[in-house]
Amino acid sequence: MKTQRPTIVRRMWTTSILLSLFLGATVILGISIGSTGSNIKQTLLSISGIEKADAMLETIIWQIRLPRVFLATLVGAALSLGGLVFQALLRNPLAEPYILGISSGSGIGAIIGILMGLSPFPGVSVAAFGGSMATLLLLLFMTTGKTMLKKNILLLSGVMVNAFCAAFIMFLISITQDDRLHNIIFWLMGDLSMADLPQVWLLSAVVIPLAVLIFYLSNAMNLFLMGKELAQTMGINTKVITAILLVATSIMVSATVASCGPIGFVGLVIPHLLRLIIGPDHRVLVPACLLGGGAYVVLCDILARTLPEQGEMPAGVITAMIGAPLFIILLKKSDS
Repeated sequence: MKTQRPTIVRRMWTTSILLSLFLGATVILGISIGSTGSNIKQTLLSISGIEKADAMLETIIWQIRLPRVFLATLVGAALSLGGLVFQALLRNPLAEPYILGISSGSGIGAIIGILMGLSPFPGVSVAAFGGSMATLLLLLFMTTGKTMLKKNILLLSGVMVNAFCAAFIMFLISITQDDRLHNIIFWLMGDLSMADLPQVWLLSAVVIPLAVLIFYLSNAMNLFLMGKELAQTMGINTKVITAILLVATSIMVSATVASCGPIGFVGLVIPHLLRLIIGPDHRVLVPACLLGGGAYVVLCDILARTLPEQGEMPAGVITAMIGAPLFIILLKKSDS
């Protein structure tokens, strides 16, 4: 036991440092590259304060690209960590952060906010967060008591909530016939283009404390993988820990979806990929998912900004186009 802990700490620091460097490189690329062109050297000089760029580039860097890259980092970190937690709670590598219907509830709130003519931030974001919290309360009501510990009941409850919310979203879309329909569709595909610094600060105030809490409970998630009965014999209050992880992760994912809409496959692919590379220990996986997920969404957002000849596409389109085939490849490799 004395030799195991230094080994885990060493692995955690090594993985975190390498992924931090990778994340730093993607952040610099994200700030430097865009539809208006790219200049990594000029961007680095501007950010460091050594040399100022022209007024237009300064505005693009500090008011458009920087908030967008920071938002993408937070979104990727939260969704990747959310997927990791749900995969541990449900003991299912196919679980992902939207599996309990949180994103669908958020979608209902956002659509209602758009139809009411609210501003994207904070109006639509607040409405989306309210929708996701209402969905979470409904889910907790449906799984109160011992049923919360039964993964199949929790999973089926989430599937039913998801199905109902999806049907209601289709109903709201079907009765919308003006230009607000475009805003609804764009939001539902996951859009980072409306990022600003107040939004980034607000999301970081939610994600960072909850990520620290989840890291504190990472060893309990290791025990959950061996079965909740065995975890109880090891002194873990499975009901309390399950409730804490479920609520903390749902709030974190809800805040993320409220900020930019549902961005798919991040919470499914990144934890699965990192588990294959660095192993199943959540004390290493939690910081790895935060850093790796953040870097992945930043890279996808760069592609979303630069691939179209005119304009840009939602980042959620890129994460789905990359994530779906990548996950199929990972599943085949894990089975072989």
